[in-house]
Amino acid sequence: MKKVGIIGVGEYLPKKILTNADLEKMVDTSDEWIVARTGIKERHIAAKVEASSDMALQASLQALESARIKPQDLDLIIVATITPDMPLPSTACVLQNSLQAKKAFCFDVSAACAGFIYALTVAQQFIARGGCKNALVIGVEKLSSITDWKDRNTCVLFGDGAGAAVLSEVKSGGILSSYLGSDGSAGELLMVPAGGSRLPASHDTVDKRMHYVKMRGNELFKIAVVTMTHAAQIALKQAGLECKDVDLVIPHQANIRIIMAMAKKLKLCEDKIYLNIEKHGNMSSASTIIALSQAVKEGRVKKGDIILLDAFGSGLTWGACVIKW
Repeated sequence: MKKVGIIGVGEYLPKKILTNADLEKMVDTSDEWIVARTGIKERHIAAKVEASSDMALQASLQALESARIKPQDLDLIIVATITPDMPLPSTACVLQNSLQAKKAFCFDVSAACAGFIYALTVAQQFIARGGCKNALVIGVEKLSSITDWKDRNTCVLFGDGAGAAVLSEVKSGGILSSYLGSDGSAGELLMVPAGGSRLPASHDTVDKRMHYVKMRGNELFKIAVVTMTHAAQIALKQAGLECKDVDLVIPHQANIRIIMAMAKKLKLCEDKIYLNIEKHGNMSSASTIIALSQAVKEGRVKKGDIILLDAFGSGLTWGACVIKW
């Protein structure tokens, strides 16, 4: 099979910044409480008129410029999101129209915080087997649209943003391995109960605030640490590598305590872990790719480096990916 790598990255963050001080005026919380439990100090919030596809477009244009290819060169567009513009059509098709990437076939992936790694792995398979030449993979979320701003346990966590990556055949390196997993039996730990076919929107579901994220954080914490550690170990083993071979780990930015606990289990030095949670919070499927894009621009990723992506989210879903840059 062909070797497949990332040849361009980009990201977009909305202009509005919501600080912990702002949240103190909205709910019964404090900067000290939020930072101690999550590591988050601020997050970006999209404008009311700004949909997921709008943010995805800006990140995509940046990634295409980085890859030095045109939208017309794309054969595939995958958007990972749990906050699509609308139930149908897919956000990927909306984005295709905005880009005028008329040759590309398009679809969305819903795997929450692991969404980008899921989409990346799917795109890799298409290119590796000759199904397409160039793919655009986006992780984008407008989590502010499904956040209950009266729930202090969840509203402090989430932010909005988009990240994009262009995939193509490479001569060496590229994606070395991917490991994906799911456990639907624990799906109730993190969910938006209403808005689908089981509980369509009604006055009752709106009154009961069932269209917002509901989370059982303490139970998720323990599972996340164990699962992300295991996923990283499996992906590295599949690539024939060990933790000591990794140059940079880019974990899903959900909670600083989860990340540090995972790092301890893997015996990773803190300087090998990329963090942006302090300024961005949890952006679900957008977190990992935005962090990767920022790490590349900051010079934290160099040619030949071994990069480990690792994420865990609702579903439950999880995934890890090893890349030789």
